[in-house]
Amino acid sequence: MFLLNHNALHRQPLDPADAETLGIAGADTVECFLAHRDNHLITPLHALPALAAELGLGALHVKDEGLRLGLGSFKALGGAYAVFRLVLEEASRSLDRPVDVADLDRPDVRAVAATMTVACATDGNHGRSVAQGAQLVGARAAIFVHAGVSDERIAAIARYGAEMIRVDGNYDDSVRQAARVAAEKGWTVVSDTSWPGYERIPGLVMQGYTTIVREALRQLAEPPTHVFVQAGVGGIAAAVAGHLAILFGDARPTFIVVEPARAACIVAAAMAGHPVKVAHDQPTVMAMLECYEASPVAWRVLARAADAFMTVDEDDAIAAMRRLAQPRGGDPVIVAGESGGVGLAGLIRAVADNKVALGLDSRSRVLVINTEGATDPHRYAELVGISPADVLAGKLLAGALS
Repeated sequence: MFLLNHNALHRQPLDPADAETLGIAGADTVECFLAHRDNHLITPLHALPALAAELGLGALHVKDEGLRLGLGSFKALGGAYAVFRLVLEEASRSLDRPVDVADLDRPDVRAVAATMTVACATDGNHGRSVAQGAQLVGARAAIFVHAGVSDERIAAIARYGAEMIRVDGNYDDSVRQAARVAAEKGWTVVSDTSWPGYERIPGLVMQGYTTIVREALRQLAEPPTHVFVQAGVGGIAAAVAGHLAILFGDARPTFIVVEPARAACIVAAAMAGHPVKVAHDQPTVMAMLECYEASPVAWRVLARAADAFMTVDEDDAIAAMRRLAQPRGGDPVIVAGESGGVGLAGLIRAVADNKVALGLDSRSRVLVINTEGATDPHRYAELVGISPADVLAGKLLAGALS
């Protein structure tokens, strides 16, 4: 599926609330918070000249979020950041004085945090970020996981001290359950998706992701002409597209949203003109993107700032993982989880099927984001045929070219 953005809002200015969330001042705030994280490092930007030449492109770069803040995913930037902001706001109210990020370790601020419980639903990565953020500030976390979340991903969240609550059904079912239980118990929901009346906190989560754009632009010699970003409910795609739109205006890169064909809620929103719930049958291997209804806040941004929407199949995602694990022509090795390489999978599919429509040619400078590393190493080894450790050690897949 490939669809150009024909929405009447396409290329119109962002809604004022979204422009404030995803603008320069918001990104400055995120960087201030990151400066206080002990393990904060800028993630690598890899050039893949051999693959770029193979695809007939001028340049191809991969921003590798598999190394972000020790959590293995871009989600480390969103959930924890939102938790920090919410704790500081509650501490300011309770202590009746201004409190900022430098005060997070003060006993009086931690005493306020200890009275708070943050809750969320997750496919794995967002919950890990929320749980880590809660542990760092001394709050409690309750994380709702649906039946499709692997035991390894659940264990990775639980090690941060979170209460794990299992939910029958899929991700959307866990979102509803988290909201209901949190309302009953007085917990604060820190969700990466939005719904009517609940927009500010998902906006803070998205604001955290603007750091990815900032870093990438500083690392690139020239801005990209095209950006491919994968989507679940749409938060990361909207954050990147929205921040680029604010920075570059009409000169912004062509932006393409990529989704699993089996969970294409952004494509469905583009077709309907508003978020809709899509039917689902078989689960997708792209587990972190298995969402069946777009976040309204994310869609509000993407309706304006995305230029095209597309889907990829299961085999496309696995092939991208393997290509990054076993590159040719001297390109660097990159460990991408089953959802991490989906932007690249979209680019490869677009070059084959939609090159002219997107203006992809030998002058194009393309940016994709590896949104996660091997957050489930056993699943990675099943799909790629080799463990992530062996990939990084330079070992070859059976039958791979040397």
